[in-house]
Amino acid sequence: MSDFRIGRFQVLGTLGQGAHSTLLHIHRSADGRNYALKVVPIGGPEDLKFLEQARHEFRVAQMLDHKNLIKIYALEENKDWLFRVRKAHLLIEYVNGKTLDTCPPLPLPILVQVFKCVADGLVHMHRRKVYHADLKPNNIMLSRAGDVKIIDYGLATIQGEGKGRLQGTPEYMAPEQAKHKMVNERTDIYNFGATMYRMVTCRLPPSTLQQEGGLPIDGKTWARMLKPVQELNTKAPRALCDLIHCCLSFDANQRPERMSEVQSVLDHLADEMVASPEDSLEALEW
Repeated sequence: MSDFRIGRFQVLGTLGQGAHSTLLHIHRSADGRNYALKVVPIGGPEDLKFLEQARHEFRVAQMLDHKNLIKIYALEENKDWLFRVRKAHLLIEYVNGKTLDTCPPLPLPILVQVFKCVADGLVHMHRRKVYHADLKPNNIMLSRAGDVKIIDYGLATIQGEGKGRLQGTPEYMAPEQAKHKMVNERTDIYNFGATMYRMVTCRLPPSTLQQEGGLPIDGKTWARMLKPVQELNTKAPRALCDLIHCCLSFDANQRPERMSEVQSVLDHLADEMVASPEDSLEALEW
């Protein structure tokens, strides 16, 4: 995969804009396939951190190989005549679909199948000693064909490699992420719990950071602010509500120890809730 060359391509449109990157929809001449191309401009020494992030994303992607994890096929660095990198290109698997936060409302049986696919991808990631560290609805894509992909490895952490600064999205961040910059399997489980909470209730869980000053809040205050899933969505099965609250335990030791435990519960729920072919991801139409 690392020997893959981008080569000539035709730009079909723009898929999105990041803080310091543009995501293009391209058609690659060499194989006639469509891809997403992340373009990262490097204007000077102050932008080298973005180059390092692109290199990090590519390195993480090479450690992973799962149908529910987005693939990154190549990284190319365009240099000027003084051999300074001026632009980085990441060639990424193209998904014809939407992120979960922009999808039309999904019925609970289909949502549970999406969650099951996300858990499958995270189990693979964790077995490779990689933690996503920024799981949230806009980092999960659902294709029109019913494929589920976890995207964006920009904040992913490889076990044994520390993180220098606090990064992540406050509403999805585990308390120990906010307080100690800790990232591990249980912080991913919290991020996933917050994602499920958002999709099932249409509300965000309370942030683990206080509004003023950004200091962490205590567990009792946070628990008072968290509204029960069942109260916000009476159609949600009890087993799903219990799983979400377990993943969202303020105390990391009260959460499931492994993502495979979460995966197992979701496997059973998905089987129970698919009453007909119309409830399956394959039948999704939007």
